[in-house]
Amino acid sequence: NLIVFTMHIYTLKALVIICTRYISRYFLVGSNQAQTKHRVLKIDRTEPKDLVIIDDKHVYNQQEVRELLGRLDLGNRTKIGQKGSSGLSRAVSAFGMVGFVRFLEGYYIVLITKRRKMADIGGHSIYKIEDTSMIYIPNDSVRVTHPDEARYVRIFQNVDLSSNFYFSYSYDLSHSLQYNLTLLQRPYELWLSAASSAEEEVHTRSKQDSFDIFEDEGLPTQVVYSLQNEPYYKYVWNGKLLERVKDIVHHDWLMYIIHGFCGQSKLLIYGRPVHITLIARRSSKFAGTRFLKRGANCEGDVANEVETEQIVHDASVMSFTAGSYSSYVQVRGSVPLYWSQDISTMMPKPPIRLDQADPYAHVAALHFDQMLQRFGSPIIILNLVKVTQMFTHLFESSIPAVINLNQFLPPDHCIDYIAWDMARYTKSKLCNVLDRLSMIAENVVKRTGFFINRSSFYCHTLRPDDRWGDVGGHIISQWTSTGVLRTNCVDCLDRTNTAQFMVGKCALAYQLYALGMIDKPKLQFDTDCVRLFEELYEDHGDTLSLQYGGSQLVHRVKTYRKIAPWTQHSKDIMQTLSRYYSNAFSDADRQDAINLFLQVYQPSDSQPHLWELPTDFYLHQKSTMALPQERRSYTLWWSEGILSYLPVAYDEVSCEENMKKVIVKRVNRFDESIDIYTEFFKPYELTSFDDTFCIAMTNSAREFMPKTVGVDPSPFTVRKPEETGKSVLGNKSSKEETLLQRKTAASAPPPPSEEAISSTSEDDSEEDRDDDGSVSQRSTPIKLLTESGESSKTKSKFISLWYTCDKCPRSIITILPVSCFTEDSIYAVSPPRVDRDSQDVFESHVMTGQGQVRALCRDDMLMYREYVKNRYM
Repeated sequence: NLIVFTMHIYTLKALVIICTRYISRYFLVGSNQAQTKHRVLKIDRTEPKDLVIIDDKHVYNQQEVRELLGRLDLGNRTKIGQKGSSGLSRAVSAFGMVGFVRFLEGYYIVLITKRRKMADIGGHSIYKIEDTSMIYIPNDSVRVTHPDEARYVRIFQNVDLSSNFYFSYSYDLSHSLQYNLTLLQRPYELWLSAASSAEEEVHTRSKQDSFDIFEDEGLPTQVVYSLQNEPYYKYVWNGKLLERVKDIVHHDWLMYIIHGFCGQSKLLIYGRPVHITLIARRSSKFAGTRFLKRGANCEGDVANEVETEQIVHDASVMSFTAGSYSSYVQVRGSVPLYWSQDISTMMPKPPIRLDQADPYAHVAALHFDQMLQRFGSPIIILNLVKVTQMFTHLFESSIPAVINLNQFLPPDHCIDYIAWDMARYTKSKLCNVLDRLSMIAENVVKRTGFFINRSSFYCHTLRPDDRWGDVGGHIISQWTSTGVLRTNCVDCLDRTNTAQFMVGKCALAYQLYALGMIDKPKLQFDTDCVRLFEELYEDHGDTLSLQYGGSQLVHRVKTYRKIAPWTQHSKDIMQTLSRYYSNAFSDADRQDAINLFLQVYQPSDSQPHLWELPTDFYLHQKSTMALPQERRSYTLWWSEGILSYLPVAYDEVSCEENMKKVIVKRVNRFDESIDIYTEFFKPYELTSFDDTFCIAMTNSAREFMPKTVGVDPSPFTVRKPEETGKSVLGNKSSKEETLLQRKTAASAPPPPSEEAISSTSEDDSEEDRDDDGSVSQRSTPIKLLTESGESSKTKSKFISLWYTCDKCPRSIITILPVSCFTEDSIYAVSPPRVDRDSQDVFESHVMTGQGQVRALCRDDMLMYREYVKNRYM
């Protein structure tokens, strides 16, 4: 049997709310991208405070859903046949459902009405929410008004859903790429058991979701599995909003959103597109603003916990199975202790206090237990807290907690603790902060490794490097990362972002090396690639800083490189004042909105209102209000079963417990619901390139390249900052140019041999020769053309390519034809064979362009009417 795994799931991508004339119910009609499959939800509007939803679990085709809506329209008219008395009216069109929420009156439904594509990973689109609509469900005739309802609605809407909330129809954003692709490699026996259990469940729920196994003539039985993961609810922000309907409606209706950052940049390596994607997932547990959420709660969730993943993949191949993908994950979060800052007095830096003694490190144990389960070992802590009088208690209390936990772990899986006062090190004129961070990053990446969906690499065989043999990780059918780096300072904003950038830069070098893009796992500053990556990380840091601290970053990478311009100092002062103002005046309202949106606080007439609470401490520390049924061990502080699989993360282990979280469904392989090509390129309708490739790229390497002619186009070439976008060759002699290109030859991948083109040009500039008269071998021997079509040194439109051999000092490379057509050459090409029907279509197209439109036949008219009927009516 040929078994093919695919992650692409049939998901509802277009929602339309239709209400009847008497407004007694809403009909929510959802369809897939091709509009060939539809589902219908019926929402009752006669219940004042209860949510009544009916899902028949039936999949309608286009004709069936039209007939259904037609019957509903006809049955709800005042007089049958009377014009202008339609029984159905469209209320809103949307792209997805955020969830349902209730305050003191009835339920509201929150819908996504506007979206923007931000990234693409393996053909799976990631969208940013641009606008939402909040619709009250109960009818006005049954509505029971409450005086405080409007205030709760305003507080709820203070969480701006159009600001950095992301979703995907077919890709699980709550999990890492490693977790998602590891699911595709589970053993065959587990898949069979999971498929059989899923089949029983589906048959009990609805006969419409039966499994189809088909057989082609002359081919063995082929099975296609469609997968859907149970999301990691820690990073899901609408989990509580969907909890009321999760077990009622089909899972195709459920769409989970994350909060944080998503950016994608394009790196061109000699025309080869490589996408670098940065995804930050902000935790929904113990979430809040800067001074109001510090430390950890009693369940081990820390404040400002963000998981950042950088994904590198060859954009020329979209498929997960055929393409090359690599990812690296790191985490930031507050110090896992009971601590806070007194904000009762107005001051820029409130004093830090330890609220509760924790001699057995119970809270830290809960936190690191979650990390071991999700990432495996080793867990490496990089603590950048200042060693000053103000932060002494925080710094000195974190070390005993790690020591206490490590004494019970096996020595091979102990938590590593690196304490480094980065702020004091920055003030020293003799020390380089980024050099020290580079050493730490090299050690961390070698220990944790990184993920790549290939088990064997050709890069270290063709271009071996001594550092490659020390890289850690775990190899089964692909190279997986084990363990994670956890970086923190006091706020986890400025210093943390710079440290994460340096670790990410080191990991990026190893990722590009493993994918065969560079010949050594090393990236230099002042290259187009690193500039692009730095811009991406600064956007990432600014976004997270605005969400937690209320302002953009104060100290950036250029600040620690000590190359920031004087104008940056005034900007730093303004950002500091903005952060102080936000913390003093607007953070309390933002905290109330977050508590209400995440349903940490649920309004009720029997309890005080949200704005009347003196503190939200007990909202985030709910387990302190209940007596534990059984006390957690202080020595065996990890969850059961984790140690037996280390260093591999328990969540990625192929065990029965994890397989229960996966929905497996066997479907017809010709079904468009799992066809990425059909979903992405939409061959069933008229589209344009602007609509298909409308990704809002954060930036591209082309923006950082010099605009002059003759410069090495490699994004790994070291350039001075002032040379970006300016003339580089104008101030350099030809010999200096040659030396510069020789130095950068090691960082640029060698051009493939089939790209060599023989030239008939006789112009040979003297700059191509060395002192001994031989021709220099450059990494990029291509002479680029100016915008006017002329090169800077020669008028020839051909590319001169020479090489040196022992017998003749100058020899032209002889190109042998590799085409299967004998007539193919640079002068002539054998004409393709085109049938008569295609020629007629082309001739008709040319004649139409010249204004001579032929008469449409009956088939053309029928096709056009069908298109208009399906598309617009």
